[in-house]
Amino acid sequence: MAACKLQGTIVRNQFIEKKVAPKERNSAVVQAVVTRDKFNVKIPQLATTYTPLPFTIPLIEKAKEIIVETEDTTSAGKFGRFGGKFVPETLVVCFNQLEAEFKNALHDDVFQAELATALRDYVGRETPLYHAQRLSEHYKSKNGGKGPEIYLKREDLNHTGSHKMNNALAQAMIAKRIGLKSVVTATGSGHHGLATAAACAKLALECTVFMAAKDMDRQSSNVRLMKLLGAKVEAVNGCFKDASSEAFRCWVGDLENSYHLSGSAVGPHPCPTMVREFQSVIGKETRKQAWEKWGGKPDIIVASVGTGSNALGMFHEFLSDTDVRLIGVEAAGLGLESGKHSSTLTKGEMGVYHGAISYLLQDGDGQIIEPHSIAAGMEYPGVGPELSFLKESGRAEFCVATDEEALDAYERLCKLEGIFPSLEAAHALAILDKVVPTLPNDNIKVVVNCSGRGDKDADIVFNCRK
Repeated sequence: MAACKLQGTIVRNQFIEKKVAPKERNSAVVQAVVTRDKFNVKIPQLATTYTPLPFTIPLIEKAKEIIVETEDTTSAGKFGRFGGKFVPETLVVCFNQLEAEFKNALHDDVFQAELATALRDYVGRETPLYHAQRLSEHYKSKNGGKGPEIYLKREDLNHTGSHKMNNALAQAMIAKRIGLKSVVTATGSGHHGLATAAACAKLALECTVFMAAKDMDRQSSNVRLMKLLGAKVEAVNGCFKDASSEAFRCWVGDLENSYHLSGSAVGPHPCPTMVREFQSVIGKETRKQAWEKWGGKPDIIVASVGTGSNALGMFHEFLSDTDVRLIGVEAAGLGLESGKHSSTLTKGEMGVYHGAISYLLQDGDGQIIEPHSIAAGMEYPGVGPELSFLKESGRAEFCVATDEEALDAYERLCKLEGIFPSLEAAHALAILDKVVPTLPNDNIKVVVNCSGRGDKDADIVFNCRK
C-alpha cells in the first residue's frame, strides 16, 4: 500500500486563539494533560517528543474533507485527527461487518466467558507483576542508595512468550465465530506469528504468516515453531511493512474464506481498536496487582513502542489517571541523526499508510523511509493512531533508545534478574538509565512492560557482543 503525505495540510502546528472550555472536554484522554507536581522534573537528554499542548483546536488549512474531533476521540475509529478507514470502497463493507462482529463479541457473555477461560487455562493469565529487586538495587546504588522500586509486568510468561497471544487468541475466536476457515497475518519478530499459529492450531483454522526474509533469518527459532504448529510461513522481500502489505493483499484475494488477523494497533478501523481492546487486559491486571502489592497505582509506566500494541495494552487502563506518568520508548537504531532508526513519533510526520492517518517516517514527497531497529518487532515506519493522538494531546511522553542501549539493557536484566527480555522490551528497560536519575527520592513505583521473551534474540545479542 502506498503512503500519502497529506501535503502538509494537516501537519501545521498552528492553533486558533479560542480556548476549549473545561466542560467541553469530555474525553478522558484530552482531559489528562500533564499534572506531575510530584515529580517536579522532566526527563533530560531523552530526545523526547513530549510537549504539553494548550487546550486548543488545531487550525487545519485546505483540508475541508477532514474534520478534527476533539470531544469524541474514538468515533468511527478516530483519535482526534488520527485513525479512520482509508480503504477501497469494495472493502468498506468488510470492515463494517468486522466492526459489527467485534462489538457483538464484546457484549456477548458467552464469548467473553470463553475468552476469559482460554486466557486463564491456555494462555496462562494473569501474568505476574514481578518486583525486580536486584534491578532496583542496581539503580539505587548509582544514586546514593535511593531510587524507585521497579516492577516488571511479565507478559513474557504468556503461552508462546509474549503479549501477542492476548489479541491473537481473541481474534482467532472471532474468525471461528464468523465461520471462516483460514487466517492470514504478518509478523516482524515472529511473536505475533507464533501466537497466531498456536491459536489457529487450537481452533482448527488454517494459518498463513507473511514475514520478511531478513526477519525469518534473524528470528529463525520462531519460524521453526510456527511451522511445527502447522502454519505456512511465506517469505517477503523488504521488512515488516512489506510483509503487512502482502498479508493484506492475500486477504483481499479471498475475502469469503479468510480472516486478516492484525497483531499491531495500526491499519483501518476497527483493527487498531480491536488490538488495543484485547491487549488492555495487561493494564487492567496491572492496576489490580498494584493495589494488592502496595495499595495504590504505579507512578510511572514504561513500554516499548513499535506499532503500539503492548504500549496501549498497558497505557489504556490508566489514561484518565493523570497522576500516572506514561512513557513510550521508540527504537533509535543507530542514532536519530543517522537516519537508521524506527522513531516514528520522534521524527515522523502525519500521513496515510496502511489505511489510517498516523505519524509516519516519510520523505518530502511522502515516500516511506525504511526503518531500522535491532528489534524486528519495532522495525515499522508508522505507529498506531491512538498513540499518535496520545503524543499530540500530551498525555504520554515518547523518547528513544538506541540499539546499543537496548543490548545493554538485555544483558543487564539477564545478569541481575535471570530474565531474558525480548529486544523490544529491552528498549523500555534501557530508558531507566535516563529516567531514574530524574526522579525524586521518595517511594516511586515504576512498572515496565516486559512484553516478550528474549531467547529468540540470544543469537543477535551474542553476534553483536563478540
